[in-house]
Order: sequence, then structure tokens, then C-alpha cells
Amino acid sequence: MVDTPQDATTLAPKDPKPGPAALTLGVEEEFHVIDLDTRELVPRAGELLDRLPPDSFTAELQRSVVETNTAVSRTLDDLREDIVRLRRLAVGVADAAGLGIAAAGTVPLLNGEDLAITPTTRFRHMLDEYQMLAREQLICGAQVHVGIDDRDVAVAVAQRVQPVLPSLLALSASSPYWMGQDSGYASVRSLVWQRWPTAGDPGLVTSAADHDALVRELIATETISDPAMIYFDVRPSAHVPTVELRITDASSDVETVVLLAGLFRAVVRREIDRVRAGEAYTPARPPVLRAALWRAARSGLEGDLIDLPRGPKPVPAAEALRRLTADLRPFLEEAGDWDQVTDLLERALRRSSAAARQRRAYTRRGRLADVVDLILAETRGGETPREAAGPSGRRLADYASAADEMFPDTGPPEAYRGIVGALDQIGAQELRQREQLRDEEQRARGVTFSVAGEASTRLFPFDLVPRLVDAPDWAALRAGLTQRARALDAFLRDVYDERWVVKDGVIPAWVVDGAPGLKPTGALMRRQATRVQVAGMDLVRDRQTGWHVLEDNLRVPSGIGYAIQNRRLTLSVLPELPLPDNLLPVDDTPAMLRRALVAAAPPAAGDEPSIVVLSRGSDDSAWFEHRLLALEMGVPAAVSTDLLVADGTVFLVQQGRRQRVDVIYLRMDEDELLHAPGADGMPLGWPLLSAVHTGRLAVANALGNGVGDDKAVYAYVPKFIEYYLSEKPLLADVPTYLGGVPEQREEILRRLGELVVKPVDGYGGDRVVIGPYASEAELTALRSQVTAAPHRWIAQEVVSLSTHPVFDGERLTPRHVDLRAFVFLGDGAEVASAALTRVAPADSMIVNSSRGGGAKDTWLLG
Repeated sequence: MVDTPQDATTLAPKDPKPGPAALTLGVEEEFHVIDLDTRELVPRAGELLDRLPPDSFTAELQRSVVETNTAVSRTLDDLREDIVRLRRLAVGVADAAGLGIAAAGTVPLLNGEDLAITPTTRFRHMLDEYQMLAREQLICGAQVHVGIDDRDVAVAVAQRVQPVLPSLLALSASSPYWMGQDSGYASVRSLVWQRWPTAGDPGLVTSAADHDALVRELIATETISDPAMIYFDVRPSAHVPTVELRITDASSDVETVVLLAGLFRAVVRREIDRVRAGEAYTPARPPVLRAALWRAARSGLEGDLIDLPRGPKPVPAAEALRRLTADLRPFLEEAGDWDQVTDLLERALRRSSAAARQRRAYTRRGRLADVVDLILAETRGGETPREAAGPSGRRLADYASAADEMFPDTGPPEAYRGIVGALDQIGAQELRQREQLRDEEQRARGVTFSVAGEASTRLFPFDLVPRLVDAPDWAALRAGLTQRARALDAFLRDVYDERWVVKDGVIPAWVVDGAPGLKPTGALMRRQATRVQVAGMDLVRDRQTGWHVLEDNLRVPSGIGYAIQNRRLTLSVLPELPLPDNLLPVDDTPAMLRRALVAAAPPAAGDEPSIVVLSRGSDDSAWFEHRLLALEMGVPAAVSTDLLVADGTVFLVQQGRRQRVDVIYLRMDEDELLHAPGADGMPLGWPLLSAVHTGRLAVANALGNGVGDDKAVYAYVPKFIEYYLSEKPLLADVPTYLGGVPEQREEILRRLGELVVKPVDGYGGDRVVIGPYASEAELTALRSQVTAAPHRWIAQEVVSLSTHPVFDGERLTPRHVDLRAFVFLGDGAEVASAALTRVAPADSMIVNSSRGGGAKDTWLLG
């Protein structure tokens, strides 16, 4: 912000050398001091500075601001470590004083009458001289220093980096609010800053001597009193060999600061090389540069930027930043920063700007205090406050269990600590209000689902506490899921063709022929074509033996759309939650699905096949999901009466127009499809099947796929993997016993009270009996059913399902969970980064949304 003459000395690179080794880094961060009771800016920085080491913390013009100065770093990792260290020091001291520190360009709540200038001779002189400018200097920035050992080169570099400044400003934008109002800008701080007489572009400066002469002239005008009052957007230091980036807002997110440092160092490295090579430089026209900076301040990452290195035409901010990063690749690689900077950039683009996150926080309830809370939470990196967990001082969870993923006996795993801290700080009362916001948003979007036995739909049961699957686990699951989907698809193609799997004795004929899902219609489609475009695999986690596949869903697996919507709800309702750097995005999942459907199209369809999502419509429990996926894929959602079969071709008839259909993404039961009326009032049935048989239409998933997710067939999937793929299974199954095998039937009946017993054609938890939790009457009735029709039943060992906390309105309590993951098969195999965690009702182990359970946002880490 406003420097003292000695500020930069702490950032001097030690023993600078030519070349990459000389490009050291340092950062100055400025923080607002916040009263946690009122959420207002308060002039109490002095209380914190009295307790903080003076070599790393300094005062600023306003008594409501604290500045930190990092040590000199040579790597981004070292810089990050020092930034985090200094933030933790400041947070700890602030906690003890009942204060918070907030890293943002501006904060929305303040009482101007209570604010004051730091009482030093220099700052009092500035107040007398600059008046309103000094009083309204309620802004914070983050300044990045890069070491350069030659001041002439530093001056030249400061001139030449000007075209990239709009992109760096947009990346940092964190100040949408000014004096309690939304400014309409992403970085209003940069506009306030430009009011200083020495801020902005210095104009043409040719050398270090020329720069020094300019400074002397400005001092002679008595507009400034010392060189530290030179506030150019980029400046060479008068005291140490660095060039300093000054235009960027303070960032609540440490990773954004690190990203800015990595990019700026690479830009400096590039321009040093160009200066030493004698390359000519044509500066941007000052009005064009001002326009580019204004546009960056106006919209941040959410709008267009003027990509000055290429020309004045606006382009999307993400495109401009990706272009800049690609241009800098040789210099990022030279510094060892390429992988880290590209990862951080994609993370930043996924999260949106800090300004946008603040506006989302405000939109939920229209409270500026929520914006302040978000900034405070992000500044502290999700760390739990030392003194209290939430407004009441109570932690939301008061249990620990070896089977719990978030609260095991050893305490929350590191990946969960930020979430735990954020939830504790929000507190139970506020979480109840967030649940109301969740419900309002779901009503507005029509996010509903049906529960078995209920006539009407209800809001989709979404719990606010996200579940994490760490990167090593997810990598192993992805490999195993892909393997399993490929083997099941091979089985389905085989079982409706030569049935080699039966002839070779891999699976008994009676298991296949007795499967209710084996349909004559399954043999109608083209041979050797992929039959499983979408596989839904249900996984459970045992606290001792790890992950197991519980069921396969190869007909109409649901949940993809709800998994996507769950993420969007989390970001909207709980923007304070710290997102892991390696969190996989869910929004690319519909594109994966579309690729699989395109690959399923008949050869005659060409490169742009016509696809429809076929549903029962608003009567279907998952109608919201059907509409969402159709919208995201850019294809129509249809009901049976929208389809017409004429001359062996299927057409979509909507709004008076008729369009050929090449692929039906089927989201209804196949028997219901065959009896459903078409646009002409006649059953679709045989005309549609004829189109499939002649190769004019593909149905995804293929008709007859139910034999593949039969509960008895499940027991043979490990053998399918070895038979079709010549591979060992990567994922474990749950040990399964078939009632149709005499010795296994005896085992089932003998251990009926110890096993989980299921009908082979059941779904949604229907007729499942968990032996240890069943009554004697239930076990007696079950024994009669198994004895009467043994081939219709299977049994499995009880898996000790892991638990995960849900918010019950007062606290976090454990519930059993499973995970539905999705695999798409087309030209290749892709595993969706959107997965659905399903939650069992209280006192139940049956995990299924249609049985009255719930769901969670699932954070898959890559």
C-alpha cells in the first residue's frame, strides 16, 4: 500500500548472481484488521504489531492494516511456506485479541469515524498533504519482488512488463465492495489506488539514471517527499536490486499469491533475456493500457480481457491467461515452475475470482457480514480458530469412530481439517440457515426425487458436509472401475452372441438363463458394438479391507446429474469451504457422456449424430437429472409421445418439426418403453426394435443389459475379468453365495442371521434383509422364500460400511455411506469425475436415495 522508505530492504536477494539463480522472490502482503463481533474494519493494528516480530511485520498508513514481509525465496514452495508461516503468526495473535485478519483489496464493512492514521511523523504529513486520499486508503495489496542485479535492466524490465499487468490484476481481483456498497467492479481497489499522483504508468524511462532523475523531479515538485512514495504499477527498488509488482489486490487465497509470483518471475526472466539480447520494445499506447487495466478491474476473471501482447481485441479472461502461461513456458520450465503454475492457474479458473466468490456469499442472504466471514475463512486457509469452533464455542462433532472417514479415532485426516474448521466456524445456527438456502435453490431449480412408497416427489435429500476420496484411492478406483466396465461389456456382447463364457464353463448356463434381465431384445443390436455406454458401480468402504464393489448398474444408472448439482449447491451455499488444489471438476462429465453416446451411433449417422434423452417425463423420479443432462449435452429431452417411427427410421417430433434420431439415451425401463405410445398413438415397441435391429438406431444402454447387473451374475465378474481381459481383478467384490448352488444354499440357510440376503433382480434396496439386524419373524419368512425359490436369491457377507458425518440440525452425526461411480465406454473408457455419495437413513445400513436416504457432494482428488 503506502510504503515506508525501508520497506523493501527485507526483500533484497542475498548475493545475487546473473541468470535464473538471481531471480529470487519475496512478497509483501497487507491485511485488514477485523473486529469479529461487528465484522467491521477497526484501527487495532498496533495491538497485533506489539506482539508480532518487527522484522516480518510492519505498520501501514491506516491503523487498520498490518503488512507482512516474507524472507527471500528461490522456489515457489519456499515462498508458499513463508507466506503460510507469517499468516499463521498473524492469525494466532489476532485470535487471542478477538480479531481477524482479512486479505482482500477491500472489505465491505467499516465505520469511517472510528478509523485513524498510524501516528508517525511521515504518515501525519501524508494526511495533511493528501487529505481524502489518505483517509480513504482503506485498501490492501500484495506486492511481488523479483531480484535483478542490474538497475538499468530492472528499469527496462519494469517498462516492458506493462502489457501483462491487466491479466495479473484480473487474477488477483478481490475488491468488489467499497464503503458498504457493491462497486460493480472486481477490483475497486485498483481504481482507488490510481488516484495517487505517482500511481500507474511512469511513461518512458530509459535507464536507472533516468528513473532517478524522474524521482528527483517529483520530489522537487513537493508532490512527494521521498522515493518510497513512487507508486508505479511496476517499479525498480531504490534500495535493493529488485523489480516490484504493485498493481495486484491482496489475495485471501495463498495459492493465488504463489501463482502471481510464479507468473511475474517468468515474465521478468523473459524480459531480462530480451533486454540483454538487444530486442526492440514497442510500448502499449498509454490510453490503450489504461483501457486494458480498467477492463481487468471491471470484470476480473469473469469477463473479457484485452490481451495486449497480441492486440486490443477483448478475449475471455481464461483464454488470455492460458495464452500468457503458454508463452512463458520456457521460462517457467527453466525455473522448475511449469507444472505448479499451470496447475494453480487451472485451479484459479475453476474457483472463479475472489470478487465473484464474495458476491456469491452476499447473494445467499444479502448480508455483507457473510462476505467478511468468507474472506476471513479463506485468509486463514480453513484452519480452525484457536479459541472457538463456531459462534457458540462448540465443535459440531463430538464423536470419533474407527469406521468414520472424517472423524476416526486418530482425529480428522489432514485433507478434512480445512472443512472441519470452516464448518465449526460457521456453527450450527448458521448451518440451519444454509440448509434453508439449499432448499430454496433446489425448489427454484426443480431438484426433486421420489422415495419408494410416496406418491409425491420431494426435494433431493442433500447433506451439506462434503465427502473426500483422496488421490491415491481414486487413482486405484479409476483403474479398477475401467477394468470392470470393460469386462462386463465383453460379457454382454458374448452372452447375446456365441456365449463362449458359458461354453467354456466360466459361468453356469442356469445362472445366465435364469437371470430376469436376460431379454430377447438384447440380441437385436449390432454384434460386437459397445453395449454399456454408462456403467454405474456401487462401492463401499470397509474400515479393515478397503474398497469393495457392491453392485453393478448397467441398465439405467442414475445419479450423474445429481452429483453435478451437488457440487454446484456446495459452492453456492458454502463458499467458505476451502477447496483442495487437486479437486477434480464435475462440469466436464456431461461432455464425457456425450462422447460415449456419439461413439454409439450407427455408422450411417455420420460425425454429428442426433441424440435424444428419452424419459417418462415429469412423472419420473429423476426428471430433474434427465433435463439437466440433456441441457448440458446440448440435446433434446423427450418423452415417448415425441417419437415417431416411419419407414424404419425414428424421428423426434417437437414444436411442429421432425428430426431424425440416431441415438436414444434411455432413461426409462425398457419394458415400459416398448409399450409406451409414440407420437402417432401407437406403441413404439416393434417398430422401434426394428430400427435397432436394422442398424438405424442405437439405444444406450443397450436393451437386455439387465443380465449383466444380475445379483447372481455379480459373483462371476472377477472370472469375467480374467477370461475376457486376461487380467487380475483390481477391485474386490463382496463374498457372495448363490442360492441356486446346493452347498452355497446350505451356507445361506445356516448363516441366515449373519448375512445380507438379496433377490437377484432387486434394486433400490428392495427386499434386502440384513441378517444381524432382522427380527426372528423376518428371518423365518426369508428362510421360507429362499427354500421355495433358491435360485432367486443370493447372500453376501456383511461389510462394515464406513460412516461419514451428516448435519442433523444440531451437530454432526455419523451415517453409513456408499459411492456410486460412473464409467463411460465409447471409443475408449472414461471415468466421470462426478460421483454420488449416498447416505443411509439413521439406524440403517441400506444406502439408497429411493429408500429415504440422502446424498453428498463428493470431492474426488486427482
